[in-house]
Amino acid sequence: MTKAHTILGIDPGTNLLGFGIVRVDEAGKPGYLDMGVLDLRRVEDIYDKLRIIHEKVCALCELYHPTDLAIESPFYGRNAQVIFKLGRAQGAAMTAALLHGARVFEYAPRKAKQAICGNGAASKEQVALMVERTLGIDIDPSHLDATDALAIAMCHYYSLNNPLAGKSTGGSWEKFIAANPDRVK
Repeated sequence: MTKAHTILGIDPGTNLLGFGIVRVDEAGKPGYLDMGVLDLRRVEDIYDKLRIIHEKVCALCELYHPTDLAIESPFYGRNAQVIFKLGRAQGAAMTAALLHGARVFEYAPRKAKQAICGNGAASKEQVALMVERTLGIDIDPSHLDATDALAIAMCHYYSLNNPLAGKSTGGSWEKFIAANPDRVK
């Protein structure tokens, strides 16, 4: 039996920010609570966008009292400015969650897709389908940023319940031998 807790998943963005909330019951079973997309495309000033992100995440924290924030880490694409903008959005969301007592965990987009679909290169549509099946919900196709956020929350749930968590599951033979001297003959 585990302690019930709530995970707020965030897919950060300065134009579209997806959020998804998963409640884990005392038996350790995850369930869907809420999801949505914060559409900031009509807000021109970047600092207004950051303020709105902070306020929205604060409001979600006050409503659902998450114990954990699982957030997608920014990744470098073709344009360095994109990673800076994503980092700012991520920082606004992280600060809001931290102010409300949530622990923060970052996950690479590929890791979340791997956890949900078994394929780190899965499409947004594949992620949405697997989130639907896993949580037993119907998802509007216009909410793909929200399903990404739910996938990040579920990735965090899986990482908390992984019996191998904290143990190295990859690396060199030298690391394996050093960690497992009793298994070498």
